[in-house]
Amino acid sequence: MSSRESAYGNIDWLTVLIYGLLVILGWLNIFAVTYDENVTQNIFDFSLNSGKQLIWILSAIFLIILIMAVDFRFYEAFGYIIYGLIIFSLLLVLFLGREVAGSNSWFEIGPVRFQPSEFAKFATALAMAKYLGSSTIRMEKIKSQLILLAMMGAPALLIIFQGDTGTAMVFSTFLIVLYREGFSQTFMVLGIFAVVIFVLTLFIDQVYLIVGVIAIAAIIILFIKRSGRTILTIAVGVVIIIGVIVSVDYTINNVLKPHQQNRVKALINPAADPLGYGWNVTQSKIAIGSGGFNGKGFLNGTQTKFDFVPEQSTDFIFCTIGEEHGWLGSLILIGLFMTLLLRTVFLAERQKNRFARVYGYSVVSLLFFHFAVNIGMTIGLFPVIGIPLPFFSYGGSSLWAFTILLFIFLKLDAHRMQVLTR
Repeated sequence: MSSRESAYGNIDWLTVLIYGLLVILGWLNIFAVTYDENVTQNIFDFSLNSGKQLIWILSAIFLIILIMAVDFRFYEAFGYIIYGLIIFSLLLVLFLGREVAGSNSWFEIGPVRFQPSEFAKFATALAMAKYLGSSTIRMEKIKSQLILLAMMGAPALLIIFQGDTGTAMVFSTFLIVLYREGFSQTFMVLGIFAVVIFVLTLFIDQVYLIVGVIAIAAIIILFIKRSGRTILTIAVGVVIIIGVIVSVDYTINNVLKPHQQNRVKALINPAADPLGYGWNVTQSKIAIGSGGFNGKGFLNGTQTKFDFVPEQSTDFIFCTIGEEHGWLGSLILIGLFMTLLLRTVFLAERQKNRFARVYGYSVVSLLFFHFAVNIGMTIGLFPVIGIPLPFFSYGGSSLWAFTILLFIFLKLDAHRMQVLTR
């Protein structure tokens, strides 16, 4: 049996099936967003988003065939080169890119626009997997940890310079991969604690938080074995936490741009300005809630028809599911994503070499972040940071990037037994 025949024979068809279902359901809902019963329309009309998305879907199928045709060793061998090319494109777009929605992150060639930051995700996954796949790398070494953090941070920093903070935040999810590979638990705990402090700072007055932190530190000192070193450690920790609390308020008011400040305000209290910064989230929740148990029916969403929810084909596509297919449709969609995530974890754990396993967990982490945050921001649990729902939202760059991300891993998984003979 040839290598190509082996790849197609061993590919995980359950994952392929879920991918196909998500892409098709996304395509149908993109059509539902733009559907107008007073105008003759069909889903294949290339003047509509659904018609344009169909072109991206067909081209994504071509990409899948190409990925499966390439030797599986290619992705590890050229991991650094692919990463370097993407980093170069992120630099280039700063000078030659077109600004869209406040972000200078798009290349435009004729009628086609694409966003290199979307492709930076799988490129970073390849580079980190290649680095960790080396037999000489040890995660417990500070040097290795710093190199990996730099690999994550370089594309994120360039994307921040483009004005797309939301996409830059996605790269933090690679910490999950590092944790799986033995990254210090201390750093993970500190990271989670910092996030908790950040969220609390948004909802609780600074003074109360600072008093609370000092009180907790005092209680800890009372109930532990006291020594000069222990007290000093706790005192330093308290100073750092207070510094974080104070810096959050300063960052929001002096570093974030006005539209980013509004996103934070909308998370805290969208009802404070329902016609302004709270509009997106408020209308999104109305659309989802109006669907009830089984929804209003395909193409019958009133919030959708009258364009109450901005960016509904992209960032807020989940609203369409909630309104037209209700709680039941939302549950089915979430179930599909959860099945995909759990299946990918299973595939990652059965890999025979570290490169494939690290890359597999990168796929899981990236998909989970987009899935959780995208749906969370439509129901007001997360700030609106403008990231798509994988395989579902309208957009060629997003669909291509997630397709490449997933099917490189399926290619590696299909050849997992062959790595033993390398």
